[in-house]
Amino acid sequence: MTKMIFVNLPVTNVARATAFYEAIGMKKNPMFSNEQASAMEWSDTIMFMLLDHAFYATFTTKKIIDAKTVSGALLALSRDSRAEVDSITEAAIAAGGREARDKQDLGFMYSRAFEDLDGHVFEPLWMDMAAAEQALAPAQA
Repeated sequence: MTKMIFVNLPVTNVARATAFYEAIGMKKNPMFSNEQASAMEWSDTIMFMLLDHAFYATFTTKKIIDAKTVSGALLALSRDSRAEVDSITEAAIAAGGREARDKQDLGFMYSRAFEDLDGHVFEPLWMDMAAAEQALAPAQA
């Protein structure tokens, strides 16, 4: 079996959240979606499950945080270019999200951050792995 990851996110409005995630390039998988949840495909092996608060609460006894005021996770999304980092961030802002911090450009790595409609933070990033290895390698004596 292929290893997969399902990121479960509590949302206040499944239909609005679904439209937001479609606007940033994800595809809804109808097999795992209904009025309480939308399964949004990021890739063949990564799915974001958007669950209304009542449904999300059936999976945990913990209090559901307000991600607009409390940080619970930062979700990094690799992209193939700086332009793709900018594109997904601009799409998120256009769909009602907000930029969460200034751009970060380290030369070998470029990233931005945005919040979805419920405050969950995504950090799209591009990295030149060869340049990163060189920049981050301990100095050779």
